[in-house]
Amino acid sequence: MNQPFRRRGGLRRGRGFTLMELLVVLAILGLLISLVGPQVLNQLGGAKTKTARIQIRDLEQALEMYKLDVGRYPGTREGLEALVKKPANAAGWNGPYLKSDVPQDPWRQDYHYKYPGERGEVDIFTYGQNGAPGGDGEDADVGNWQ
Repeated sequence: MNQPFRRRGGLRRGRGFTLMELLVVLAILGLLISLVGPQVLNQLGGAKTKTARIQIRDLEQALEMYKLDVGRYPGTREGLEALVKKPANAAGWNGPYLKSDVPQDPWRQDYHYKYPGERGEVDIFTYGQNGAPGGDGEDADVGNWQ
């Protein structure tokens, strides 16, 4: 007679991990997370800055198309909204110049726009994660002058 719980003269032990094995695995996982985690977070942060640069470049291109049609950039008061909604005094407007609404920066803030700009003909920028001028890393300003 074949008994499933017998193995070479003794009872088969339950298969599983001991408490010590589980503690060792958890310690190794904790060590790996502490080493790799900061690198992953840095990469995610850098991705937001790169996304902001790409969006600013796209906004610049849309502004150039606007200027070709209207003969000037939208004023600071008209802002980037002039790329999706025709301003009252924009003869020749042939928009919208963006496929959707004006995007927000990766930190969910509106982009800042100035015409005439202080650093170029137009300034498009975001203050980064902290929403305040200056800063380093994720808090650094990102603009079309960089």
